[in-house]
Amino acid sequence: MSSSDSNSASGYLKLLRNYQFLALWMAQILAQLVDKILLVLLIAIATSTDYKDYPVPVNTRESLIMIATTLPAIFFGSIAGIFVDMHPKRQVMILCNVLRGVLVLLIPFIPKALPLLLAATFLISALTQVFAPAEQSAIPSIVPESGLMSANALFTMTMMTSMIVGYAIGSPLLSGLVEWLPQFKDFSRELLLGGMYLLSGVVLLLIPNREIVHPRAEGYSFWGDLIDGFKYVRHNKLIAGAMIQLCVLYGILSALMKLSMNLTELVTNSRADFGYLIAAAGIGLAIGALLLGQFGDRFAHRPLPLVGFVGMAFALVMFAFVSNLWLSLVISGFLGFHGALIAVPMQTAIQKYTPENMRGKVFGLLNNVENIAASLPLVLAAVALDLSTSFFGQKLGFQIVMIACSLIVAFLGTWAWTHTHKALGSTSSK
Repeated sequence: MSSSDSNSASGYLKLLRNYQFLALWMAQILAQLVDKILLVLLIAIATSTDYKDYPVPVNTRESLIMIATTLPAIFFGSIAGIFVDMHPKRQVMILCNVLRGVLVLLIPFIPKALPLLLAATFLISALTQVFAPAEQSAIPSIVPESGLMSANALFTMTMMTSMIVGYAIGSPLLSGLVEWLPQFKDFSRELLLGGMYLLSGVVLLLIPNREIVHPRAEGYSFWGDLIDGFKYVRHNKLIAGAMIQLCVLYGILSALMKLSMNLTELVTNSRADFGYLIAAAGIGLAIGALLLGQFGDRFAHRPLPLVGFVGMAFALVMFAFVSNLWLSLVISGFLGFHGALIAVPMQTAIQKYTPENMRGKVFGLLNNVENIAASLPLVLAAVALDLSTSFFGQKLGFQIVMIACSLIVAFLGTWAWTHTHKALGSTSSK
């Protein structure tokens, strides 16, 4: 894309003229959608009658599938980032999508044993952990610096939309396939999802193979590279601050999954309605990302992440006193919108200020800590709610926890933003 083209359009129009970015984005849409629907499929398989003779309760099987999906993110995030730095990003993404597609296609043919299904789930998730930092690291190499905000906004919006759509259509789509194609009922679902992974890999072939990966120096140590990644983040206050802000954000969204169950029980007397609040937060985040991608450059000098944390803290306080489902949905969307003010600028800052040879390690580490940050608040929120409601009753106990969460978010968010803002100022002045 010529410089004249780049300057003649703004926001998303600039990206839509970049066919390399379009290929990467289309691959993301396909892969993200499959990721969400695949989890629905794996849980359905694990709890099906094929495993009725296996001595594990249904609830435990569901949990085991989720654990097998989560563990690779915790164990391999940083290692995957180092692997990505050692190889061309395009080849890594294509290989991951092809292998994920093949593994999904093989699921109908493996023996009906839960350990084997868990092993397949673990391997697919491990490949996803390699794909993620490669995808994030590839964006700055095909998008000019002026377009990074829009690119990250579009990717964030796509991620949230795929989550909402994937979980919403997953079960009816998979059930419909079995009814529409009864002659292929034993493998029609795996054929669709595996084929989408393979198609995602094919789309990535449209990205030219121009990346140059420099050979490792003599005496190179893989573990030394891993330590270097940790040291780089620890000594780079800008990158560390951005990562902390993203971790706080994902921690809030994770805790919201548990807190929303209690909120809907208080408002509607049904915990089953919690999904509406999660979807509303996702819609708010997607709208915020959409607006930032188009108009974010006009507000680049504003403290967007600080506004985001203050807005999210305010939303948590409002949750403590709301008694109407529709108002709860508005507040949840408000929370998600302000989450976008954190996610998009911080993701852009990491891409912009991380050297190319460190991007894989940094994004691998980021995925690692994000997944830990998303798991820990889930447990802490459950424990806090149990203790608080047992002492103060259901409603007052819930209110105390929400107010405490609001104060923690305001404090951690302000602290992290202050450090990142100072580092960004010193970086810009050089």
